Amino acid sequence: MIRALIVAALAAPLLAGCVIYADDGGEKDVIVRVSDTAAAPTLETVRSARIEGDRLVVRVESNGCTDVTDFAVDVTPASDGVTEVALRRTDVDMCRAIVAEGVEVSWTLSDLGLESGAQARLMNPLKL
Repeated sequence: MIRALIVAALAAPLLAGCVIYADDGGEKDVIVRVSDTAAAPTLETVRSARIEGDRLVVRVESNGCTDVTDFAVDVTPASDGVTEVALRRTDVDMCRAIVAEGVEVSWTLSDLGLESGAQARLMNPLKL
């Protein structure tokens, strides 16, 4: 019995909630790369993606601290006239509060160098 109490007391801090760091000191830069040829980066698996108004909105996995600044966006003109957009995670979400539904991150079309109504193809794999 005493052994079980000691194990529980030692394990309690490991099972505590996530501490989320908020950088209130200033904004981080959003990284968008425009290239002539597509590299072969590891692409983030996405749950969903849509164009809403003038924004690309993508739902991704999160451990509680994921935001738009954790991604680099590669924008590549394709030979068929459709622009290819690819998301790569640049910062790992080290929090421990797994968000079951993931989080939405978004970019304006102008941030991506796209005009409203332009054809684009998201190259990321989709989580089913």
